[in-house]
Amino acid sequence: MGATGQKAEVTVDWYNVIFELIDMRSFSNLWYWIVLAVLWSTASHWVLGVPFDMISRAKKQSGQAQDDLEVMVRINVSRMLYIARAAGSWLVAIWAFALTVLVLLGFAYDNEFAQAVLFLYVPFSILMALSLRTSLLIEAGEGMGEALHRRLLRHRVATQVLGMLAIFLTSLFGMYQNMHIGVLG
Repeated sequence: MGATGQKAEVTVDWYNVIFELIDMRSFSNLWYWIVLAVLWSTASHWVLGVPFDMISRAKKQSGQAQDDLEVMVRINVSRMLYIARAAGSWLVAIWAFALTVLVLLGFAYDNEFAQAVLFLYVPFSILMALSLRTSLLIEAGEGMGEALHRRLLRHRVATQVLGMLAIFLTSLFGMYQNMHIGVLG
């Protein structure tokens, strides 16, 4: 109670409270880095939609494990190539539109959220192109036995290298953004 006996009224600006909690500055947000790490660890575990432990088991045990691997890879490769062949030009057009919007928002309008999404979008676009290439190679004759193991392991290593490079470049840009905002802010 105040000096006159009245209660002081406290107002809460929910908009500011929520945006302070969420922190729309992506590169300083812990959740962004968690998402980045989870996305790349998931991408390197699931090689063309096949879990890595299944590949390892098939390489060690052969027999039924190898048959299961070949069937699962064949299903995923067929599905990916069917989608690419049926709707590839539309998907590329939509991809290019989204890339253009993100680049304009991120760098022409200096929107940090768009920049952060771009640092997820571009490397995963490269990964999709690598996956499509690997699928074509598997369809062309590397879909069985040791050739399949070698192709899937090469794809996994390429995914891991791409992920490390993406995380490194995102970290550099994120540190630059945070220092730049810190100096200006």
